[in-house]
Amino acid sequence: MSFLMQLQDVEAAGRLAPFSAAFRAGEMVHLVGPNGAGKSTLLTRMAGLSDGPGTVHFNGRLLDEWPARELARRRGYLSQHQTPPFAMPVWHYLALHMQQQGDSARLSDIAARLGLDNKLGRPVNQLSGGEWQRVRLAAVILQIDPLSNSAGQLLLLDEPMNSLDVAQQAALDRLLHELSAAGIAVVMSSHDLNHTLRHAGQSWLLCQGEAIACGETAEVLNEENLTAAYAIPFQRVEVAGHIMLIRVTVARSYLVTILINKLNYCDKETRDRGII
Repeated sequence: MSFLMQLQDVEAAGRLAPFSAAFRAGEMVHLVGPNGAGKSTLLTRMAGLSDGPGTVHFNGRLLDEWPARELARRRGYLSQHQTPPFAMPVWHYLALHMQQQGDSARLSDIAARLGLDNKLGRPVNQLSGGEWQRVRLAAVILQIDPLSNSAGQLLLLDEPMNSLDVAQQAALDRLLHELSAAGIAVVMSSHDLNHTLRHAGQSWLLCQGEAIACGETAEVLNEENLTAAYAIPFQRVEVAGHIMLIRVTVARSYLVTILINKLNYCDKETRDRGII
């Protein structure tokens, strides 16, 4: 399968050193790294909303050559911050993002899955921060949703989990995995390394505008790479059959080992008793 997007020596003065990577349709890619690493800068360039040295090819065509309207049919982009517009009802705001604006059933479905079914009549400028974030997510998903837009291919999300509680994050994860399974490539920035370890097939680890590592998530998020990026020690541990990343100090390392052994013992006892 050919690449959906290829980045070659993309850079931004003072923010991003020459960066090259690629991904295919249906892949889930996470951009991780400390604040100021260049994640938002890279996503903005991938969305076609900034320019600079280097090239970005989307579907084998230079990103700069795509007409704005045609590009908007194929890729959705969620910025990190956006001020709500004037007093527009939520349903109207969502409908404006759909290619088939008469598909009210799909609009209602996505809204309900993000816990917005009782907010559709409320003006967007009267929402809480978490509600507005979910409305923005629903809008950008509807923009490229393959059930209502056969041209949709790419979803770019800058810290989409901001202001979401645990249940809302899980609901978003389910939607993103469904989109990925339907062939939509999902590229998002994240600060939750364990979330990335569970959900991303590919990860790009950045630090101060430099790429530390890019590739399969399990290989990129190793202790050496993470320590280099964050300047603090990390340890990969297994808890109840799951690999987790934790920040540790030498003084805490022994206590962590005891805790992990205890958790694994409790999990084994539970399984042996047939409780789970």
